[in-house]
Formats: sequence, structure tokens, C-alpha cells
Amino acid sequence: MKVGEPAWQEMAVVGRVARPHGNRGHVIIDPETDFPKERFKTRSVLFCRRGDRTDALTITAARFQRGRPIVGFEGMSSIGAAEDLGTTELRVPIETLQSLPVGTFYQHDLIGCSVTTPAGRAIGRVIAVEGRGTESRLVVSGAGEEILIPLAEEICVEVDVTGRRIVVQPPDGLLELNASTGKRSARRRI
Repeated sequence: MKVGEPAWQEMAVVGRVARPHGNRGHVIIDPETDFPKERFKTRSVLFCRRGDRTDALTITAARFQRGRPIVGFEGMSSIGAAEDLGTTELRVPIETLQSLPVGTFYQHDLIGCSVTTPAGRAIGRVIAVEGRGTESRLVVSGAGEEILIPLAEEICVEVDVTGRRIVVQPPDGLLELNASTGKRSARRRI
């Protein structure tokens, strides 16, 4: 990491390299952003982590195929260079993210928030967000189990990302129905 670059943990995930594409060093990206056309365009800078260093990658070529970006990075012109990226996570500094409409949130803003009921009963802490858009779910860790809570206005009645808390009013039985004492690895992160 160079002086002036943000720390890895202070950046937002926007995608992951899926695999090489062709023999010119291009890669297919699995986007993890609602704005893939803006994020994966020529001259955009993404960051990846290799070992203990953070590298900046400048996009030199970009197109979309079946909804996924296929990009080329500066200095990568062979299939071997693309293979060296593996399944690298791609991030950007948080300050480069677009402003969102009221009532919508970035996943990284929700992770770490405490979750309670309106009466103040602690449910746990958000450890992940699964799904996209109207099918998003909070993965909440609490009392030795993980609970999936739909990220819906009628259930998540208050979301205060500044105060790092979410108040939920779940229908009867939802928390018990969606509780799992199993490991999260059985669920795929979307």
C-alpha cells in the first residue's frame, strides 16, 4: 500500500474476479455492486489484496457479457497475469461510493450494527447481508446462533447506520424459524 491510499479494511467490496477470459489478460468479474456500469468502466481504479500488500488496478478495457463485466487491467496482457489474480476481491475507497436514496444502504454500513426489538430486547449483531434489492437478508449473530432477518421496511422499522443499530419488529415466529445453529459456510454469499 502506498502513502495516501486507504487501508484495505476501510474499503468497500465491489466485486470479485471470477476467472480469466481469453488470452489477453482480461478477467470476468462477479459484481457486488448495484452500479456495475459506473464502477467497471475504463480508467476506473480498483484495489486488490495480494499477500500483505494492496495493489491499485486501473481498468483499460471494459465490456459486459450476460450482465457481468469483462475487464482488462493496465500492465496485464497475458492469460498468466489474469490467472495470477485468482478469485481476488476488488474494493474501492468508501468515499468514492455514490450517494444512495433515503431508505437504502450499503452492505458495509449495516455490518456490525446491533439488532434489537422496539422493546429493547437484544437479538444480536449483523455479520453479513445476503441477497440483493428487495430480497436482501440480514445475517445476525446472537446467542450462539445465526438468524436471517428480511431487510424489509415492515420488519426493519428503524435503521440508524450512524448510531450502528437496527430495530426490528418481526412477525411472530420469524426469529425462531430463521435461526440456525449451523455454520454460515453452508449458505452462499450473494
